[in-house]
Amino acid sequence: MSGLNTSRVLYRVENAVAEITLNRPENINVFDVYMRDDMFRVMKLFRDDPDARIGVINGCGEKGFCAGADLKEFGTTPSQLASRSIRWERDIWGLLYSIEKPIIASMHGYVIGTGIEIAALCDIRISSHDAIFRMPEVTLGMIPAAGGTQTISRAIGMAPTLDMIMTGRKITAQDALQMRLVDRVVPREDLYNVTKSLALDLAGLDIKMLMSMKRDATMGANYNPQER
Repeated sequence: MSGLNTSRVLYRVENAVAEITLNRPENINVFDVYMRDDMFRVMKLFRDDPDARIGVINGCGEKGFCAGADLKEFGTTPSQLASRSIRWERDIWGLLYSIEKPIIASMHGYVIGTGIEIAALCDIRISSHDAIFRMPEVTLGMIPAAGGTQTISRAIGMAPTLDMIMTGRKITAQDALQMRLVDRVVPREDLYNVTKSLALDLAGLDIKMLMSMKRDATMGANYNPQER
């Protein structure tokens, strides 16, 4: 067993499964620049950790997986040039996309904005029956800033993505299942055990085979015959 605790993201490995926990329960794990930096360090550790074959991303606390970006930060960021430089130095979204090890998103409660964008970059998404999903940026006069216009559409298709990001409507777990935003819906009390069981099953398989499957599927999804 191994672990790493940053202030906003926890990392723990047991039986080849890395549990990666968003750790701001008092704010429903809203995603601020400090969590982004901690998440970047933790995901690099998971990518390079020889003891970790499967990753599980979850949220600490009873209220939810992640309630989106921290709106308190708007208006306090540095210049656009500095922000762009920092964005590319710690590109958590590009890092998540590039990791070849399987990653499971285990979601409960509020899954809002950035929470959905994180989940869209995971390979298998499991939700509790009481989860609520929403992309509220349009109601704030904003465009999804963490690549949601691209990553969500790759996960669930164009029409349901546009429905989500243009209306900002709330989506239940059952609706999310029908939209393919999640792959499985389970009772809240079973979420941890179902996720853990799946992760352990995957960890018992040939990791090179799983990584090859993920790599090939990703390449196939990005294939454009007109670029030949």
